[in-house]
Amino acid sequence: MSNENTIDVRTIPPPQRHPLIFNTYRELGVGSSFYLVNDHDPKPLYYQFQAEYGDKFSWDYLESGPQVWKVQISKKA
Repeated sequence: MSNENTIDVRTIPPPQRHPLIFNTYRELGVGSSFYLVNDHDPKPLYYQFQAEYGDKFSWDYLESGPQVWKVQISKKA
């Protein structure tokens, strides 16, 4: 997991998190991905992605707590 395409939202104020995550996703090329690091399960964010993008993204848990959650979010065709 490279740092250049990793967003660690634990250090970002809560109101700025979702806009940053969605902007990062929109800027991805098809087939590209980024990593999200959080201090809780970002399941509500997953549902928001599902509502916005349907099957145009993939969501893969790389680590599932209890202290840290890491998710790879990819843009599909």
